[in-house]
Amino acid sequence: MTAEQPSSRRQALRNQALQLILLFGIVSALGDITYETGRSVSGPYLAYLGASALVVGLVAGLGEFLGYALRLVSGYLADRTRSYWVATFIGYGLILSIPLLAYTDRWGWAALLYLLERIGKAIRSPARDSILAHAAQPVGRGWGFALHEALDQIGAVIGPLIFALAFMRRGSYHDGFILLWAPALLTLVVLLVARLRVPAPERLETQETDPPSSSVKGNRLPRIFWVYALFSFLSVAGFANFQLISYHLSNQAVVPEGQIPLLYAGAMGVDALAALAVGKAYDKIGLKSLVLVPLATLVLPLLAFTKIYALAVLSALLWGIVMATHETNLRAAIADLIPSGRRAFAYGIFNTVYGAAWFVGGAMLGYFYEISSGGLVLFVIAIEIAALLVYTRLRQMPAYQAEAG
Repeated sequence: MTAEQPSSRRQALRNQALQLILLFGIVSALGDITYETGRSVSGPYLAYLGASALVVGLVAGLGEFLGYALRLVSGYLADRTRSYWVATFIGYGLILSIPLLAYTDRWGWAALLYLLERIGKAIRSPARDSILAHAAQPVGRGWGFALHEALDQIGAVIGPLIFALAFMRRGSYHDGFILLWAPALLTLVVLLVARLRVPAPERLETQETDPPSSSVKGNRLPRIFWVYALFSFLSVAGFANFQLISYHLSNQAVVPEGQIPLLYAGAMGVDALAALAVGKAYDKIGLKSLVLVPLATLVLPLLAFTKIYALAVLSALLWGIVMATHETNLRAAIADLIPSGRRAFAYGIFNTVYGAAWFVGGAMLGYFYEISSGGLVLFVIAIEIAALLVYTRLRQMPAYQAEAG
């Protein structure tokens, strides 16, 4: 699109882009009612089926690793085949593995179903984010991804609340998982509506927005991307997953078991509100907003792994803020640093790094939790300081200065 394009045409494209973002937000909200509910009780549920803290940490870490590492392949294939919608449908279809948890009675089978859901996320995410990147450009990258994340987290609030109600009434995980069939199937219905309304989302971008780094020859990704990926890896590796936090809260009786889904719902509510704030901050100050990730992550274990109820609540709220920054600003930055033709591949690589950080961090934090709470805190401090050092290097790069300026 050119600068001479009539304002009415630009407004029409902006409205269509906003419509697609909202439809994807509804899809994600329904999906989150399903899979985020499953995640909110995964630690206690695996423990209920006989898993140890180390197993919980490994399953959570491996799930996140697979959920991100496989995006390297799915992102590459999405860019090569341009089958973004197909990948999105397949990926969302695999959330049906969560209501199937109602029929498990061994932690091994439950772990497998959790891993299948994460694989589905790996298949859909690069393609979906590429579609969203097109739609977000007319409304502002940060704001577009923030709107999607806020709607996404509405589902993450509603789902655990429904599950908590079912659990408190009958004390049954089975009844809670059965309820998740409805949102899982509705997810696919709304996704079909989005596909029919906007079959060619690449036409939504109103102007060329390739970043300065797009001058890199061939198919190589720019150097700043790799520094950014290292910063993201270190930042995320010290971030405690909610599975391990919920295991601690249940195992140490810090929070009544029936309240843990409510606590997760509160974290997701904070995530939704924080996403709007950090998304606006990203559009205003750009990559400078990323420093919030390691700084907030440093504080989290000091609150989460205590035996004080009030601190447990605060840790859940802080966890939601950090997740909002992960899902909004870390994703928006990729769209601004990478030219459009290589975005899905870049998202795939980035998410592989992100998933590796979840795996390493989940395993290490689970290990330290069992042997030394002090060691857990020291691990987080060390790795987040390393993230801050890499961030200082990132700020010195010309491409960063161009985007931040």
